[in-house]
Amino acid sequence: MTAYDPTPDGPIPEPTRRRWPRVLLVLAFVLLVAVIVADRINLNYYVLSPGDAQPVAPLITVPPGKAHPLHGQILLTDVLLSQVSLLTYVPYLLSSNDQVVPASELLGPDTPPDQLVTQGYLEMAQAQSAAKTAALRRLGYTVTEQDGGVIIYGVAPGGPASGALEVAQTIQSVDGTPTPNLCAFVGAVAPFRPGQVVHLGVEQTTVNADAVILPGKTVTESVTLGTRPAGSGGPTGCPGVPAFSKGYLGVELETQQNFTYPFVVTVHTQDIGGPSAGLAMTLGIMDKLTAGRLTGGLTVAATGTMDEDGNVGDVGGVAQKTVAVENAGATVFLVPPPEYRVALSKATSSLHVYAVATLDQALSVLARLGGRVPAGPTTTTTSGPAAPTTTTPPTTTPTPPTPTTQGG
Repeated sequence: MTAYDPTPDGPIPEPTRRRWPRVLLVLAFVLLVAVIVADRINLNYYVLSPGDAQPVAPLITVPPGKAHPLHGQILLTDVLLSQVSLLTYVPYLLSSNDQVVPASELLGPDTPPDQLVTQGYLEMAQAQSAAKTAALRRLGYTVTEQDGGVIIYGVAPGGPASGALEVAQTIQSVDGTPTPNLCAFVGAVAPFRPGQVVHLGVEQTTVNADAVILPGKTVTESVTLGTRPAGSGGPTGCPGVPAFSKGYLGVELETQQNFTYPFVVTVHTQDIGGPSAGLAMTLGIMDKLTAGRLTGGLTVAATGTMDEDGNVGDVGGVAQKTVAVENAGATVFLVPPPEYRVALSKATSSLHVYAVATLDQALSVLARLGGRVPAGPTTTTTSGPAAPTTTTPPTTTPTPPTPTTQGG
């Protein structure tokens, strides 16, 4: 028998020494399992993280005879959007460059999480159309537009249309009555009551990751209407249709506008969703179609939505976009007025931030900075009435979406 001194200064018995590696191994295994489990538990939060600020010119293609060499750059900015897990919640919360937002704040009442990615690509498709239209009209070209049906932006999970309709499809008729725009659709559905069946002529259009809306065959989908949720009615804004139908379809809709351009302009935004790259794309198209000196040789970043009339709209994630802009070496950042202070709070002295509410204001800033801005058009031609943008709000049931990139 081996004797040992049991006092603290005495030797540790051999069996105890051999036990410690096994204890540490067990603890490491438990910790690994805990980390894996925590990483797979998604919380009802999303995080906006700095993405990239990339030149928009390489994404734009115009006819060879109309393209010009560029001096300076216009940058499109984006943010990375992903759902927060139990493991990443605290690190993201403590990060000065990341923004954690509740799912309800990001998605709103009308966007189920599993439709977020498709909606983002659809918004980008609409943003590209508006950017091309605003740029070409500002340069004096004629761009016409025509209502092309009612496009689906959201389908309420478990609602009457769930399983029958999908995001990016286009409703062309209700019980044989054409619905070229939202007001036509609202009027066609108005006589129906809960429990009645509507037969919808649905073009099975889809949208891909390059924000291209692809045509599909037209089929008939029969949907039994439900009861409209409390608070989702009210005035329609459509002439001759004072109130929405009491029957509830459970979809978010908007008029699909089809534009006819004088020549082909394409914007390739693979895997970038959202509408907020509108201003950058508009300026990039104009720069490529004119002398190529719109920025005066500067590196200019821009964020903001753009409509076909040249109005710049509010966007999100501007703090994160400002970080991306700084990292890319831009010296000018054009932002919507509501985001000016946010961008300014993140900008260093080398980045000059300007608030612009319209395309003309953005061009005025560039002109003051030495850019060569083309003269405005003498005429602008449009056709086809614009329908109001009202929706039938669906409910939401959060589920983890695929991480995506939101542009602008």
